[in-house]
Amino acid sequence: MFEKSLYDLIRGLRNHKGNEKEYMQNCLKECRVEIRSQDLDLKATALLKLIYLEMFGHDMSWASFNVLEVMASPKYHQKRVGYLGAIQSFRPDTEVLMLATNLLKKDLTAASTTTIALPIVTLPHVITPSLALSVLPDLLPRLSHTHPSIRKKTIVTLYRLALVYPETLRAAWPRIKERLMDKGEDPSVTAAIVNVICELGWRRPHDFLPLAPRLFELLVDSGNNWMAIKLIKLFATLTPLEPRLVRKLLPPLTEIIRTTPAMSLLYECISGIIQGGILGSGEDADGREEIASLCVSKLRGMIMIDGDPNLKYVALLAFNKIVVTHPWLVAQQEDVILECIDSADISIRIKALDLVQGMVSNDNLVSIVSRLMRQLKLSSAGDRRTANLSGSSPGDSDEDDLEKTIDSAPKSTNQNPPLPDDYKVDVINRILNMCSQNNYGFLTDFEWYIDILTQLVRTAPLSRPISDVDSLSPSGRSNDGDISEKIGAELRNITVKVQALRPACVRAAEAIMSQLNGEAPIGQTVVSGALRPVAWIIGEFSSELSSPEDILGALLQLLPKTSSPESLAACLQAAMKVFSLLVGDQLAPWTPERKSKISLLMARIIHSFEALVLHPNLEVQERAVEFTELLKLTAEAASTQEASTETSYQDPPLLLTQAIPSLFAGWELNSVATGAQKNVPLPEGLDLDEPINPNLSSLLASAESISIPVDETDEFESYYYQRPAATSITSEPAINKLADGRDEVATSYQQPTEETYLDADILAKRKAERLERNRDDPFYIQETNSIQRSSTPIHNILQNSNGPDLDVDSIPIMELDLDKLSAGVDHSQPQTQPSKPARRPPRQKIVVAADENLGSSGVSTPRNYDSENSTDAKARAAHSKKLKQSLLGVDSTSISALSLEDDPAGKPFDPEAQQREEAEMARAMKEVERLRLEMQRANERIQVAHGVDAAGTVVKKKKPKKPEVVGEGEGNGTGNGNGEGGAEVKVKKKKKKVANIDNGEGNAGAGEVVKPKAKKKKAKPAEIQDS
Repeated sequence: MFEKSLYDLIRGLRNHKGNEKEYMQNCLKECRVEIRSQDLDLKATALLKLIYLEMFGHDMSWASFNVLEVMASPKYHQKRVGYLGAIQSFRPDTEVLMLATNLLKKDLTAASTTTIALPIVTLPHVITPSLALSVLPDLLPRLSHTHPSIRKKTIVTLYRLALVYPETLRAAWPRIKERLMDKGEDPSVTAAIVNVICELGWRRPHDFLPLAPRLFELLVDSGNNWMAIKLIKLFATLTPLEPRLVRKLLPPLTEIIRTTPAMSLLYECISGIIQGGILGSGEDADGREEIASLCVSKLRGMIMIDGDPNLKYVALLAFNKIVVTHPWLVAQQEDVILECIDSADISIRIKALDLVQGMVSNDNLVSIVSRLMRQLKLSSAGDRRTANLSGSSPGDSDEDDLEKTIDSAPKSTNQNPPLPDDYKVDVINRILNMCSQNNYGFLTDFEWYIDILTQLVRTAPLSRPISDVDSLSPSGRSNDGDISEKIGAELRNITVKVQALRPACVRAAEAIMSQLNGEAPIGQTVVSGALRPVAWIIGEFSSELSSPEDILGALLQLLPKTSSPESLAACLQAAMKVFSLLVGDQLAPWTPERKSKISLLMARIIHSFEALVLHPNLEVQERAVEFTELLKLTAEAASTQEASTETSYQDPPLLLTQAIPSLFAGWELNSVATGAQKNVPLPEGLDLDEPINPNLSSLLASAESISIPVDETDEFESYYYQRPAATSITSEPAINKLADGRDEVATSYQQPTEETYLDADILAKRKAERLERNRDDPFYIQETNSIQRSSTPIHNILQNSNGPDLDVDSIPIMELDLDKLSAGVDHSQPQTQPSKPARRPPRQKIVVAADENLGSSGVSTPRNYDSENSTDAKARAAHSKKLKQSLLGVDSTSISALSLEDDPAGKPFDPEAQQREEAEMARAMKEVERLRLEMQRANERIQVAHGVDAAGTVVKKKKPKKPEVVGEGEGNGTGNGNGEGGAEVKVKKKKKKVANIDNGEGNAGAGEVVKPKAKKKKAKPAEIQDS
């Protein structure tokens, strides 16, 4: 025999590197010939090679009958290869599977232990409902086999059968329970039973409550860590059903947590305590607090272990669950949690962010946000440094490139790894969510938050530039995912809600606009989404601007640089609002200077707006056209209005002082609740499906055929009015090339200083505001160079005699005579009281306005978990659907509807009979519904025949009356079911009450008198009479 063995196939495959595909095809041809041989040894060898090639992706389903032949071999080594081929290639829809049923039943009853194990191991991979029904009677006796390995494998196989054929559990559960209760059972069999019960427990936990004493005994006495983990998971599903288990489980779980050296068992104990609701139970508060403190301390130790990121990750997972019930305990571990924010592992950082977002409070909000802001600033500084090094101009020499390469080489080892933009966006979103929680309830310093928003606009990752094609997308939004727009919207929200902070918010908006205008040179576009809300703030609250003329100029400069249509529309509106503020003063005289100034300003605005008249976005085009035409009319009116002179007074044009300002004056805009729009009732007669113009298609077709003539370029205008392209040479200062200051890494968890996460201009502004606020505070130690000391006589003597350099030995000794001092004082003038130090002004009270809503709408803002379309609801639905799907790819929902109790009739389960019963029940329900409708229609026809209107009559609901009591002897009257039969008798005191039972249509029996229960007479209190 010169056939290849499996080892020859593997060696040949390794020897044919680069030509493996051709070699495999040749081997497959050989296997096709060999597997048809009558020699079982040759057939088994060929099958083994096919199994190996099948793992490389070559199909072997064509050899299923040959696999069945090898399975029927009397030799064990050949039979094992055949069963391995069945596991590898058989599927539930394999045709020869029904031929293997008798073979499986025969091998299950074999005498050899090794032979019995083969079908038991194979059945979970090829099981079908019909096959399970056939082999179940032969598989159940294997639970009493003498060898423990057979019993263990049988238990696991029965669970797999139950997923396909649920009636397996009803037949096998008594024997499985008997094996579990046997204290002399092999530990491996007990562990297999515990695994099966743990898998079934989360579907029907109430069926396994009677097993709690035995499971508790296994938890205490067993030394198997893996079994203990399964038992803890099982008890986590049982404790909600039986709260008394909490007190029973606390001592052993506490002992395991304190003594176990296995980190896996320690974490599963903590996770089981959390999932089982032991930390949140109402009983045994002292023990609950003790176990919570112990869990938190152990989790802290897991985080502090260096070199194992997996332990940190699972510890943060547990912390995220404990923070729901014991936030104060988790807040005590703020130092180690904040250290995880700076971890090199992004997944650990995200879990730490989830945790700090849940434990934020008034005390730690500033420290947490400062830590995150410092992280963002360091990353953005590294990105800018990389951009400067890579963005060299074409005119740089090779020596400069070599110098940059040499300088940047040693610095790369000390720099932090760059953060992805998605992580930066996530961090910024969390900062905004933490600060705006509970309607800004955690914020104590709004000025600090405004500076944080200004810094976030600078450090936020920029979105991609927007082209004209993107701006006309069907979504209507050109830049939906820009985080900078969300930052600007947060600044706008504070401006609207907090009226006391509007001047500070407007100054911040001015700074952001100046920065955006300065960062985008001529020829480049502004891609930051913060421009839209910032422009809205400037326009809406233009009265708070420090310099409206400069801001108007900045807005006009930004118009050609802005590519987003939403930002363009906001800038157009803001420019008009600022213009109306500048020219809308009715009391200012209409002097020639004012006339010429306003005329030039309008000409500049018209020139900027006319470039947007043909913008592809309709919103921008409409605003540009409207404002341009309005300004042209105003310019014409201003030119015809004579200016005021010394002899005659002329009023300014009404278009300037009344018409244009009236367009933007009216009701104050307030924040509106998110769900308020849904509560607005739909107007009657509104049909949104009806087209506004029925000839819209023809109008659009005619508009496409119109050709607009293009004017030739005017060289005179381009030379004098168009600014040439700027040529700037960007060069890095030499001091930056010599040494780059290494960023200091904060090793303390305390709140970092503002210098680590705020820019220099923001720091200078905050410092000036702080000095101004504390200028008159006697307890505030000011800087040395800013203290203005008054000149005293001693200071003058020392300064004149010794000069600026004081000599302590030359200080003269003066005689202090109080009489002489008092004699030289003029007592005729009134003595002034010594000025007391000015008291520090009280801190301004910040009032955050609530969202407006309709009066009858109920809840103002719908919660996201109440919405059917929310992402959280979809995630939970997907998660629940995923849980229902077994790891083996089989739906296990049928097990949850199966009771483990025996059928009282003792009949076996027949799935076909059940389907027939369900179909018959459905037909019966349809028939009942049909008969009910026929009876209802017949009743309506009878009412119409008796003079009742076909539309029905209005029946008023009767008010409930107090029960009336009928006296004795009158209970035999004929009633009609409504208590109208007998006569009404008023019940007097000291008379027995008799219940009246009607014998009308609704009652079967005649009226019988029911004697009420005798009541005990209460003793009257003794009355004390005055003598």
